[in-house]
Amino acid sequence: MGEIMTKPHILQVGPYPAWDQEPLDAAFHMHRLFEAADRDAYLAEVGPKVRGIATRGELGANAAMIAACPNLEIISVYGVGYDAVDLAAAKARGIRVTNTPDVLTNDVADLGVAMMLVQSRGMIGAETWVRDGSWAAKGLYPLQRRVWGKRAGVLGLGRIGYEVAKRLAGFDLEIAYSDVGPKDYAKDWEFIADPVALAERSDFLFVTLAASAATRHIVGAKVIEALGPNGMLINISRASNIDEAALLDALETGRLGSAALDVFEGEPALNPRFLSLPNVLLQPHHASGTFETRQAMGKLVRDNLGAHFAGQPLLTPVL
Repeated sequence: MGEIMTKPHILQVGPYPAWDQEPLDAAFHMHRLFEAADRDAYLAEVGPKVRGIATRGELGANAAMIAACPNLEIISVYGVGYDAVDLAAAKARGIRVTNTPDVLTNDVADLGVAMMLVQSRGMIGAETWVRDGSWAAKGLYPLQRRVWGKRAGVLGLGRIGYEVAKRLAGFDLEIAYSDVGPKDYAKDWEFIADPVALAERSDFLFVTLAASAATRHIVGAKVIEALGPNGMLINISRASNIDEAALLDALETGRLGSAALDVFEGEPALNPRFLSLPNVLLQPHHASGTFETRQAMGKLVRDNLGAHFAGQPLLTPVL
């Protein structure tokens, strides 16, 4: 009984797969906020006991949640994005923050490139064309657009952007990128500081930069207009990096050729205007959604919590 009493209390913001939940339950006292009928009352009750928060990238931990946990020591994020965590509130109290980078990088890059290929070659519509009998009744599927040899722009050449660009090189695309400055590991690719100029010279624009207050709506009307009626926007980062109203207007009027999106404002309740558009590929925020990556992400969440409470260095600290 004494051993059970020493388990740290952890606030769990959202559900995890069973392969994560079972070892978490074994190692910690898990308090499932997502099951509470009255979240505020639940937080007021368990908050003082909580020493750690286990959350997901899109759920984060806001200032009110952090304030409700006066003995909080660590926030462990399941996901690479930590923009939904109030870092200022955490930093002010010396609370550590971790995320799960690297383990999901290649899967996210794979899906981004797949989205480009699927959208450019019209593969969703082509599959329907076969299934609904149109091939037999109407003949060949309408012609689509080539991928190889075109110009790709990568907005944000961090871990994921770099892996996207590496894959695009295999399709003989001409690659350029924007970031805070030129990268010494990208000598074969053109650096273009201005996102508008990057969009202007690109057929495909990949959004792969980390989200922050500084990057909010970095892909606005000017970038979208520069990409143009034959351009494609692919977002595998965060919805906040794109001005969705400007994007929808451009897609509806044909000022932007097409888009392939894995993230949306207010997801999963995305703007219904997206659903009627023929020139957008919609994905359910699953770029990291493979068994292998999700298991590795869950292990990293647990290992960061375990390291903290054992007094050992954190594996992947953000703060």
